[in-house]
Order: sequence, then C-alpha cells, then structure tokens
Amino acid sequence: MGMPRMTLQTQLVLQALLEDPAKQRYGLELCEVAGLPSGTIYPILARLEQVGWLDSSWEDPTVHEAAGRPRRRFYRITQDGAEQARDALARTYRSRKQTLPGWAAAHPGKVCLRDR
Repeated sequence: MGMPRMTLQTQLVLQALLEDPAKQRYGLELCEVAGLPSGTIYPILARLEQVGWLDSSWEDPTVHEAAGRPRRRFYRITQDGAEQARDALARTYRSRKQTLPGWAAAHPGKVCLRDR
C-alpha cells in the first residue's frame, strides 16, 4: 500500500468521499460533488483503488437496465483508506499553512534585518 500524490484534485475527491465514508458513490456523482471533470476523476479513482484506499463494485445489471441507462461503477472509501486520507489531508493542510514566504525559503536560517 502506498501514498497517492496529494494534488488539489486528489484532495477534492478524497474530501467528497469522506463526506459520508459509508456511502457508495459513482463516478459522475463524484464529478459533481468534487467539481471536477470525468477525465480528472477516473484516473484519481483508479490510483486510490490501486493503493487500497477505495473499493469498487459494478451495479447490478437489472438496476441499470430497468432505469434505461449505462451501468455504474460504485466507489467506497475503505476504513483504512479513510484514516490514511484524513491524515494525508491534515498533513497537506498543515504544510500549506506553514509555508515560508518566498524570500525566507530562498535564504533559510538568515534573519531579515527588519525583524531585529
């Protein structure tokens, strides 16, 4: 099990899945909740499933046939995936909050004369 890249898009997908971790969601539903296009969502879902953070299953054929629409693949975040996602999102948030300004990052350890 690894750690997916925590891009902004991945964070949005994880936040959508964590809104209700027990709920199964299909891809286009996640597109709406996360505000991302399907071409972005599906590769992220595949990566999250590869690292074991998600489980997926296909909809029963009788359901989609009766509804007259294509078959849906449902995704659900695993318990372990939810814990790791929460930790990863918290780390990402903390690292953004503590980012040094450009001038400080360029010269770590130096103190600006104005600060003395």
